[in-house]
Amino acid sequence: MLPMFLAVVDQTIIASALPTIAAAMGEVERASWIVISYLIAATIAAPVYGRLGDSFGRRKVMYFALGIFIVASVLCALANSILTLTAARVLQGLGGGGLMTLSQALVGEAIPPRERARYQGYLAAVAVCANSFGPVAGGFLTESFGWQWIFLINVPIGAVALFLVTRMPHPTRDRLPWRADPGGAVLFAIFVATTLLALEQVQHADLSSLPLGGIMLAVGVAALIVLVWHENRASSPLIPLSLLRQSAIWHSDAMAACHGAALVSLITFIPVYLEVVRGFTPSTTGAVLVPLTIGIGVGSLLTGRLVNSTGRLMIFPVVGLAIATLNFMALALFADRLGIAMLSVLLLINGLAMGTVMGVVQVSVQNAAGQLRLGEAAASVQFSRSIGAAFGTALVATVLFAVLAINNPEAAQVFAAMFEHAKTAGAGLSIDQRFAIQADITFAFRAAFMMMALFTTAGFFLSLTNPQKRI
Repeated sequence: MLPMFLAVVDQTIIASALPTIAAAMGEVERASWIVISYLIAATIAAPVYGRLGDSFGRRKVMYFALGIFIVASVLCALANSILTLTAARVLQGLGGGGLMTLSQALVGEAIPPRERARYQGYLAAVAVCANSFGPVAGGFLTESFGWQWIFLINVPIGAVALFLVTRMPHPTRDRLPWRADPGGAVLFAIFVATTLLALEQVQHADLSSLPLGGIMLAVGVAALIVLVWHENRASSPLIPLSLLRQSAIWHSDAMAACHGAALVSLITFIPVYLEVVRGFTPSTTGAVLVPLTIGIGVGSLLTGRLVNSTGRLMIFPVVGLAIATLNFMALALFADRLGIAMLSVLLLINGLAMGTVMGVVQVSVQNAAGQLRLGEAAASVQFSRSIGAAFGTALVATVLFAVLAINNPEAAQVFAAMFEHAKTAGAGLSIDQRFAIQADITFAFRAAFMMMALFTTAGFFLSLTNPQKRI
């Protein structure tokens, strides 16, 4: 749990500290590099660690990943410019991607198949709590001790994780033979980097950024086509296409992508909705989001125990994603009329429903892949969820701003300024104009919530048609 917590929390803990870091280093326009660099590096590293763990032992490789992560955290704290901090974040991401993948694979290695769902439920709950805990911890550490401590706090936690890994059992199992696949690694890195950078450009809501985003997306698609061609011919491919062709695995990975798209876009945009449309204060918004976090944790834990006791797998995400779809539709239709209590109840139900997915996905993929390929299986889920989250968030942002721009270009400009935390946005408008803009923003968020419902609908049908019904 500790390596998983470290890897996930470092994706979000920096959000609260980003303005302070940018102000201290004086390069505000490059501040987003600090976030994107970690995400790209962690996504690229995930399948590499999965393959290394399957060949050399997952416990040994976990030591290596934790060591890189701890050293990189210290380098981040010592950085004196955006460029050096970005470079240190790349190194930190190369460690963090291994922590996420290997945590999942080590559970599969140490725990019998029937009981894995319970432990994967623990990991899913930790991951979601880390996502929500990160910004809070980042704000507290930055205000109390300085932004460097959002990185230095990783050192003692990482040291405890290293100690606990030494206590894990030494399995005596066959290993997959290792052969390097540098061509696959380079093509995969190009695909991930250009695709994520293209999606980051789309989220700017600026037409001038679209050509560059389109070019990078085209490069990413071309790299993906060449990557598939190369991996089909490689003797020891980095990306296990033979594994991904199994129906249970590609169904489960696609479910992870849909789940990541819906959940991360909700966590990203619901605070903006509550503050911009409903006028909630940041503290009230945080209180309303607490039931969502609790719901996901409880849903993950309950689902793990139910799978463990019944042996059934897909029935839980089938029911959960159906409820989540109805929940998103309710948010789209009624969120602007609901009080704080009812919004909290809706988000609690949404969390319980979304908590039925990730533990089941991991168990399903690991069971289908077999004991020898647990690392590759865990990496495929992690990669699918990361790409799904990036695509989903970008697509929801595009729908949100596109609906606004079509209905009211002035509202789109005001909302873009609000989205960038410009407090004076719309200050020169009349009361009637403000009401009109507020109505258009509310309508745009309805479209955004409906897009999230489409993600969960796709996940529902993938879980319904997944051939692995029981374990």
